[in-house]
Amino acid sequence: MRRLLISGLLAVGLSVGCGPATVRPASAPDPDVACPGGRLTWGVQIEDQRAKRDAQDRMTAAVRDGVQKSFPGCRWGTTDADSGSIAIEVHRFASHLDSGYWEAAVEWTVTARNEGGHVLTQFEVNEEVTRPNYQGSDNEKESLSEAFGKAIERTSKGLSAMSISEIIRHPEGTAAPEPLATAAAVRAPSNPSPAEASAMSAPAHPPGARLERISQPATSEDL
Repeated sequence: MRRLLISGLLAVGLSVGCGPATVRPASAPDPDVACPGGRLTWGVQIEDQRAKRDAQDRMTAAVRDGVQKSFPGCRWGTTDADSGSIAIEVHRFASHLDSGYWEAAVEWTVTARNEGGHVLTQFEVNEEVTRPNYQGSDNEKESLSEAFGKAIERTSKGLSAMSISEIIRHPEGTAAPEPLATAAAVRAPSNPSPAEASAMSAPAHPPGARLERISQPATSEDL
């Protein structure tokens, strides 16, 4: 009975300890950008593309929480008709011991789209941290937390740089209106034909044309 109890406790301990270390919460709010791209509503989708998907729920929650807290002015949801979407494809999120050093790597792809699915911005985030194997320290957690914090900061900067001009676009099949100067240049060609040039240079009144003079009625003094 005692051996069974010890075996059960060991099994529980191994199941809890598997997967990547828990990272510290991280966010990187920009005081000048409360919500990216001039929008108020965004949805966040985390896609785990790692070869080994350890602790997927824990990793997904950490990434989503980091992005949302970096933009406190947003309403995070996908219910609005004009809400955009931010997709994060995670490629690496782990730390391992190699020759006395912990090698942590956090890598993902960020893609922001409008309500119609048009890509507004897309960029890569790849942060790597090397940490000595200090005694008495949770080096796996510390190294991965440092790489994760840098990745969140890089993601916040990339989304903050998304300009409002990228959001406002003309409907498909239409073109932006021409400036007035450009339209005038089209109407008045710079190299007119001889006939056009002659018409443009002709005087307002042809030679020999008689101009009638409209005089005022004569007064009694003039008479």
